[in-house]
Amino acid sequence: MLVRITRVGERVYVFVHDMSSVTRSHMESFVNDIYERVNRVSLTPAACALDLSDGSERADYVNQDYILWGMGRPHRNINIMFTYYPLDKEWPARASEVNTDQNVKSAWGYCYDDYPTYGGGIGGSMDADVFEQMRDIRKHGQDVTLTLTIDCAVGDEHLIAIAKDLSTFGRIRLRINHECTGTWFAHNLRYSVKQISEFFVRFNGILKQYAPNVKTILCAGFVNKDGEMEYEEDLLPAYKAADIWSGDRYMALHYGWPFDVCEKDVPSYMISPVIKYYDAVSATVDRLRKITGQDKPFVASEMNVDGDVTGPVRQGDGIRILADMLKEHDERKLTSFTMYQFRDEGRLGLEVSDPNNRSVGIKQPLYDCYKKILHEDYFKPGVEAGKELAITKKGSFRQPVKLRWGGAEDAEGVALKLKLEKKPVFMDMSFEEDLSLMICVNDRWFYKAPGTKVIDLMPAFFEAGQPEVKAGEEIEILIFATPPEGENEPCAVDYETTMKQLPKLHLRYEPVARMTKYKVYR
Repeated sequence: MLVRITRVGERVYVFVHDMSSVTRSHMESFVNDIYERVNRVSLTPAACALDLSDGSERADYVNQDYILWGMGRPHRNINIMFTYYPLDKEWPARASEVNTDQNVKSAWGYCYDDYPTYGGGIGGSMDADVFEQMRDIRKHGQDVTLTLTIDCAVGDEHLIAIAKDLSTFGRIRLRINHECTGTWFAHNLRYSVKQISEFFVRFNGILKQYAPNVKTILCAGFVNKDGEMEYEEDLLPAYKAADIWSGDRYMALHYGWPFDVCEKDVPSYMISPVIKYYDAVSATVDRLRKITGQDKPFVASEMNVDGDVTGPVRQGDGIRILADMLKEHDERKLTSFTMYQFRDEGRLGLEVSDPNNRSVGIKQPLYDCYKKILHEDYFKPGVEAGKELAITKKGSFRQPVKLRWGGAEDAEGVALKLKLEKKPVFMDMSFEEDLSLMICVNDRWFYKAPGTKVIDLMPAFFEAGQPEVKAGEEIEILIFATPPEGENEPCAVDYETTMKQLPKLHLRYEPVARMTKYKVYR
């Protein structure tokens, strides 16, 4: 016990420091002989995966370190949105920056779509923002969905160049000219639905030849009242060619943003019951299966409730109802949905941008509602245990262990199992090998970048919502290796590496010293 007396002005503070917790067993350095056993482990698909859109015409891209720390676990896919109109005289400037005096009356009234411009293709650079974002996404244990609006007039040489650009990004999904049954995008204004369909089939064929790692998404419409798909005959070849089917439909949306204010007497918003959305998806999948003779995944590539319509406090209600409905009734017709989006200039995000500083996000009530859904078992990837691995007394594997990263729903790693005496006070992990890793402890995920030596695992125990740890409880530390540069070998769907050394754990159940008591004397 240590006593310290301090005077501050007219007050005297007497501090009593309790040093009894400092014992030899709690003063060990990093060790690796406390693991009960080590097993192989695999990630498998979720019943319904959750994806996230990050950046668009409505917001800037937010780095994955920030999102992971806030959300507590990675998503399956991160959707990023770009446009490619290299034949236009304004290219490669962003549409809204070309002529600031344009008489634009809607978000889609520019020369081409007001997404960030795709910096690859012919004459492009692999240092462009689109590729830096894709690398960031894949390093953090997630797959990429690239939404690309593209001029249907570009020749095959452009499409081949884009295919080669994407060939090193593993199991990437490419959503080509989305919402193609609409009337607002440049591809809808310049081309017929049949021409868009023919372009999709042409681009799909080139991708299969030059980048077979890429899966294509056809994002079209839903079943009409007559029971047929919108533009069914024109789009049928594209539905058959696509790897994945999709449709965008919001349960509430202020589509007049940012050119008007959402008010009851301003006809620039829509709202629809959740059951109507659910039934539309179900009927659409049934119809597509019938007309194509195929059974492919159907994903909701954009989905949310706009806070401009419902108000921010009630924004999460529709998402919560849909999540419960999927768990109770889904027949695997909706295989994933994409929360559009993380940060938004309006009220269509988990965060809104601070109007004084766009790099600062302001959490909305939807944030915590969605985060809770993200951590529910139905929406998380499965974890399957494999064979036990032999380790030496010095804490290394008897044989180097191959780690395989196929994607967020197909990966092979290791599970380190140990029993906790009680809730830790300190828990750090150190690494001798320079690997890029995703680590899960107590349902909390961490990213270890190459070059990082120590990861603090304590947020897995003190953050709000984390499961409580009981004395004697066995926990798992899951470890998977992601591509350190965010890329694979060309056309490869898997990244593989080896781990030779077990990471060392620094674990304490008591603090080094306590400052538990003090008295004030005037």
